Amino acid sequence: MALLGLRSLIYPVDDLVAATRWWSDFLGREPYFNEPFYVGFDVDGYEIGLNPGAALAAGPVTYLGVDDLDATVHEALAAGAVLESPAEAVGDGIVVATVVSATGQRFGLIHNPHFRVH
Repeated sequence: MALLGLRSLIYPVDDLVAATRWWSDFLGREPYFNEPFYVGFDVDGYEIGLNPGAALAAGPVTYLGVDDLDATVHEALAAGAVLESPAEAVGDGIVVATVVSATGQRFGLIHNPHFRVH
C-alpha cells in the first residue's frame, strides 16, 4: 500500500448556498464543480468540498490519495479499521471510501486519476 498524500477536505454543510457563497468570497474564486449534491473548489490542485448530504456532527473528512482503493481499504480493515462508507464511484473515474481507524480516527481514501499538484 502506498498513500499518495492529502487530496481533499470535505466539509458537511447545512446550507449549501450560503457555504458556497462564503467559500467563494474567502477563496476569491468560484467553484469548479457546483451541483445541488456537492460543491468543489480547486485550491492549487487540492479540493475543498462542501457536502450537504453529510452529517454535521461527524465533522469534515480528510481524504488520502491511493492508487488502488479496494486494496487499501482491505489493508485498513485488516489493521483493525472499521468501514464507515464503502467504495463509491462519485463520477469521472473518482472512487472514495471512508473508514475509522482502530483508535477512532475517521478518514477517507480517494482514487482520483485526474489529480495533479499545481
